[in-house]
Amino acid sequence: MLATVATMAAGTVQAKTPAPRQDKPVDCDSCKEWNAPVKPFNIYGNSWYVGTAGLSAVLVTSPQGHILLDGALPQSAPLIIANIRALGFRIEDVKVILNSHAHWDHAGGIAALQRASGATVMASASGALGLQSGTNGKDDPQYQANPVVHVAKVAKVKVVGEGDTVKVGPLNLTAHMTPGHTPGGTTWTWTSCEGDRCLDVVYADSLNPYASGDFTYTGKGGRPDISASFEASIAKVAALPCDIIIPVHPGTTDVLGKAARRNGTDNPLIDAGACRAYAAEAGGLLAKRLAKERGEAVPLEAKGAAHAH
Repeated sequence: MLATVATMAAGTVQAKTPAPRQDKPVDCDSCKEWNAPVKPFNIYGNSWYVGTAGLSAVLVTSPQGHILLDGALPQSAPLIIANIRALGFRIEDVKVILNSHAHWDHAGGIAALQRASGATVMASASGALGLQSGTNGKDDPQYQANPVVHVAKVAKVKVVGEGDTVKVGPLNLTAHMTPGHTPGGTTWTWTSCEGDRCLDVVYADSLNPYASGDFTYTGKGGRPDISASFEASIAKVAALPCDIIIPVHPGTTDVLGKAARRNGTDNPLIDAGACRAYAAEAGGLLAKRLAKERGEAVPLEAKGAAHAH
C-alpha cells in the first residue's frame, strides 16, 4: 500500500512539475551509447542507481532529503530526473549534488539538475573551477585547446577537501581526493544498511590514465610530474573499506550486469575485493603509460590500453 501511495505521489509531482530547461547536448563518438536509458534500481539499502547505460549517477536517500552523485552528460539530466521519479522520489528533495570530476561526461548535466532541485553543488577545489567555467582547465590531462567542449556553467559550487563529510539528515558521505585522471578527482564513500547489515559503498572516480595531445604524467614539456600522486590515488582507492563499488563508468566493473544477475541468495554487487581489483587494473594501465613516457620496458603485468574518459 505504501509503495502504491509513493508511486501515486511521484506521478502527481511529475504532472505538476514543468519539464526542466534543456542545455545544449554534447556530441561525441560514445555519447549515444553512454546515454542510453536504463531502468533505475536499488544498489543496497538507501542507495539507488539513477544513471544511464554508460554513465553512473547514484541517489542516496533519507526522509530529510537526498544526495545525488554526478550528472552525466547535459542530455542525461532528463533521464536522471525521470529515473528518480520512477523510484518514487522527487528531484526537488535532492539537497546536495556531489561531483566526481568535472569532465563533461560526468558533470555536464549538473547545471540542469541543480536548477531542477535547488540543491547545493559540491566538488573539489579544481573540480569547482571546472564546473564554474564549464570546461577543462589547462592542467587537465584531457585539456584540448581546439576544439574546446563547453557545457552549462554551475555558478556556485561549495569546495570540499580530503576527508570532508557531507551530511543531509542521517546521510554522511566522505570525500577522498583521488587526483590523476583529473586534477580534482574525488571518490566518495558512505554506509548503506538493510536491517542490521550495513555495507561500505564506494563511488569510485576514474583512475584511467588517458590524456590528450602531448600531455605527460611524468612532467615532460615543462609540466609537473604527477605520476606519484596518481599512484597514491590508486593505492588510496585500493585501501578503502569497500563492500560495493560503483565506478563513474558502470561498465568498468559490470555494474548493470551484476545487478541483473542478483537473486534471493546471491548479490554479485557485494564484493569485498572489488575496489582492490579496480585499483589493480588502473595501476597496470598507469604503469604501462609511465613506462612508455620514460622510454622503459613495459611491465609484464601492465596489460590493456587506456580509453577516453
